[in-house]
Amino acid sequence: MPPCTLFAKTLLFACSLLFCVSLLADNTQEYSAKPVETVHGLSLYDSPELPDGFPYFPHVNPLAPKGGTITHTAVGGSFDSTNPFIIRGTPVTGISRIYDSLMASNPGEPFSLYGLLAHGVRLDPNREWIEFDLRPEARFQDGEPVTAYDVVFSLNLLREEGNPFYASYYSGVEKVTALNEHQVRFDFNDTESRELPLIVAQLPILPRHYWEPRDFTAPTLNAHPGSGPYRISEVDPGRRIVYQRDENYWGKDLPVNIGRYNIDRIVYEYYRDRDIAWEAFKAGLTDFRTDARAATWAIGYDFPAYRDGLVKRLTVPDVNPSMMQAFVFNLRKEKFQDPRVREALSLAFDFPWLNTNIFYDAYRRTESFFQNSDMEAVGLPSEAELELLEPFRDELLASHRSERLFTDPLPIDHPTDLRERLRLALDLLREAGYEVENGTLINQETGHPLSVEVLLYDSGLERVVQPMLRNMARLGVQTSLRIVDINQFLNRQRSYDYDMVISHFPQSNNPGNEQRDFWTSAAAEAPQSRNRMALAHPAVDELVEQLIRAGDRETLDTTAQALDRVLRWGFYVIPHYHSGETRIAVWDKFGYPEPFPKYAMDLDAWWVDTEREAALQRRNRRR
Repeated sequence: MPPCTLFAKTLLFACSLLFCVSLLADNTQEYSAKPVETVHGLSLYDSPELPDGFPYFPHVNPLAPKGGTITHTAVGGSFDSTNPFIIRGTPVTGISRIYDSLMASNPGEPFSLYGLLAHGVRLDPNREWIEFDLRPEARFQDGEPVTAYDVVFSLNLLREEGNPFYASYYSGVEKVTALNEHQVRFDFNDTESRELPLIVAQLPILPRHYWEPRDFTAPTLNAHPGSGPYRISEVDPGRRIVYQRDENYWGKDLPVNIGRYNIDRIVYEYYRDRDIAWEAFKAGLTDFRTDARAATWAIGYDFPAYRDGLVKRLTVPDVNPSMMQAFVFNLRKEKFQDPRVREALSLAFDFPWLNTNIFYDAYRRTESFFQNSDMEAVGLPSEAELELLEPFRDELLASHRSERLFTDPLPIDHPTDLRERLRLALDLLREAGYEVENGTLINQETGHPLSVEVLLYDSGLERVVQPMLRNMARLGVQTSLRIVDINQFLNRQRSYDYDMVISHFPQSNNPGNEQRDFWTSAAAEAPQSRNRMALAHPAVDELVEQLIRAGDRETLDTTAQALDRVLRWGFYVIPHYHSGETRIAVWDKFGYPEPFPKYAMDLDAWWVDTEREAALQRRNRRR
């Protein structure tokens, strides 16, 4: 996966550390007979771009100054845990900064990794195992060494006591063994997943000596140690979290770290409301924001600091697949089992009106789960796609109640005029057994009205939801909008207590194991899985596995296209929109290398001009 989504793929019980001497002896003989080269990096399909001994990543400024503070905005509620790996609690933002992994990604490559905790790696040509040589100098922030036993502990802990996502994500690992204090080996039961060796290379390493005597499953606000470039400095529950650059960071002079992690303090200030967060930014209380609101970006920057040149705006093109943000139907509810009902309700989302009247024509409609990539399904299914789909024709015809998946092109040819859309929607609802009685859609078999409640925690999205609900109401649907605080939202989401929620499905240029958590039957009822719709379909399950096993780019693209086609014709979500770029506003105290690396902006390569920072602080104090 590219750097923009590595963290969504890498955040991952203690076991007795058995060392089998006879097995090691057998393995030693096998290794001597078939030696495997130790290399400095891994890549998904070919070789890493950077040679062994590279001094630093090409995009960084190796002489970037250290110091200063960056204050981010965290919108949407609060937090009650500094442990991001478990089901319970609401994790704090930015906690990945305290952890190191075995290898680190280069933001300038789509999926290549280079040594971090590990200085060397050996991958079996048959992909049956991978070994890492750990750096003896690696240390946790409390001074304890990082060893192979910590690696073994981390994988087992995450798979057995962490969020169920990790058991699925690392399911291809049969076992992990500490060969000695500084060598660790992963044996695979899945030799067809090209991504699996890179996935285990991104395993976050937790300190065994700290977590072994503690209850890992319980939320905590302790400043526990990692081995990364930042340590937890201040925890103000629900209000702010501060990370301090560790001046004694063991890995600060490694090639993957030179020119990075330059800012001394990283602060996240929590705000319950976007509007309050916006006012805080304008007042200089925060100094970095990703602006996701089109209206603010279009007309909101008419305030003194911006006019005086103290605030600047940046747009960063997104070369990765555009993230699918969407309203998600909860298929656990009987009323959403019929795809004709889901398609009808999706027709009530009037994107052209929203884009013109609310978004200042800043967006494009998202249609594909792999939008803006070669993995996006377009036109009629190819022969290669049909070969993947044909074994499941009967199941797909039964679940989709239509042959369009096989016979009609994508994108779906729905009317653009709202009247025509609602007319088609009503026809579909009647086909599904509904009739309008006294202005209300009634299921003729059950006698129950069709009702839809959208659950939100962010009031800023109300302006997107309400027009859709009004259109649904015109069809006779009983509609409601429920806005709750973040903790209530998470509790209801975890217990699947909703009709519709807004969810996100980020994709990389190299989708892999994380797809199991998005779409598969195994994830449908798993706590905190990202299969919000409870999709359970044999065709989807098999396509996901074939996607993970894809041995070349062409096969991966074709399999993703087939999966995309099944998902889109199933109408499991009502897609939103995307801009194709990231909009950023900052107070003008930052330096950053240009051009930005191709696959991620890499904020870790930014730095603070401390003189400008001091001038801005004096200016804002006088106001």
